[in-house]
Amino acid sequence: MEANGGRGTDREVTVCLAGDVMLGRGIDQVLRYPGDPRLAEPWVTDARMYVEMAGTAHGPVPQPVAYEWPWGDLLEELGAEELRAAGPSARVLNLETSVTRSDDFAPDKSVHYRMNPANLQCLAAARPDVCVLANNHVLDFGREGLAETLESLGAAGLRTAGAGRDEAEAWRPAEVVLHLPECSPRTTSDLGPRLLVFSVGLPSSGIPLDWEATPERSGIALASAPSPAAAADLVARMRTARRPGDLVIVSIHWGSNWGYRVPPDHIRFAHDLVDGGADLVHGHSSHHPRPLEVYRGRLILYGCGDLVDDYEGITGHEQYRDDLRLLYTARLDQATGTLRGLRLTPFQARRLSLHRAGLRDAHWLHDALTRHGAPFSTSLTVGSDATLTLAQGKQEV
Repeated sequence: MEANGGRGTDREVTVCLAGDVMLGRGIDQVLRYPGDPRLAEPWVTDARMYVEMAGTAHGPVPQPVAYEWPWGDLLEELGAEELRAAGPSARVLNLETSVTRSDDFAPDKSVHYRMNPANLQCLAAARPDVCVLANNHVLDFGREGLAETLESLGAAGLRTAGAGRDEAEAWRPAEVVLHLPECSPRTTSDLGPRLLVFSVGLPSSGIPLDWEATPERSGIALASAPSPAAAADLVARMRTARRPGDLVIVSIHWGSNWGYRVPPDHIRFAHDLVDGGADLVHGHSSHHPRPLEVYRGRLILYGCGDLVDDYEGITGHEQYRDDLRLLYTARLDQATGTLRGLRLTPFQARRLSLHRAGLRDAHWLHDALTRHGAPFSTSLTVGSDATLTLAQGKQEV
């Protein structure tokens, strides 16, 4: 999907953002062309067991399901957000799955995600504009698995950022052109401003250090730490790639899977990126939503939580309600990049599909995110349609 719409100081860019999308393992098994179900996990050796656990928790999952099934009600909401958009729109998600038939399980890892390339229509059903790949699962099946992942996504016409055949490709941002649909430009440079999406991973999310792309080796865009030096390096890359009128998103895979605390070095890193010109920081890795912040008029999502996975039936962290998933819809001023509004639409995972959550669940999310977001002076309001809206103090954004 190529973004479209108008330009100018009164125009907006609508960006739909999601956290981790894991279409491998149990999800892959219920699609039309299930891949090899073998796993190298300590306790689960067959991906079909995750389908059984989901069925035990919430009812049997039909097999095979349509490619739209894992997205469920989300697809209708994405269409509605696109209709509501006053200008260009784009969709950005973290694809935390290898797309490969390889059986070269990465050593020293207990969890590996892969989906059969023949099932890529499932990913395409959500029409993502950018799939960010700098995460701790894209090389789960080695560099050959990464090569097949990049080839498969490219052949499907899906833009990627954060992984590549060498360092230059891994760090290259994805470009989404923001232009008027009636324009007939003569050259690419006439297309107008772009949305640039940089993708970077940090070791704190579980990324092995030897996954880093180098001039001679494929891999991901990996920053060694959320340090001032790493922020300065990324800011320099942003400034090199940026043209007048462009907006910049930095998508970061960082931090632990559980808990609401945002480490001080993550806050400092995000602030340094905004100070250096980033218009939005898109953080992910946590399995549940973490607090968010508006800093100097720019949105920082410290942890979006999972969107699609096969975790139903897995116990141990019920206090975080990881069955609740969020779609983040941010409206940015196209001229300045400042945040004009943020809508959070909650869903609940049931039978490996997403269903709109009700008011009770929306209020649970409101209470959790508002309480833990207190250090950032941010709060949320709940609408009658069970969506959440970001507020700054008493003034809604």
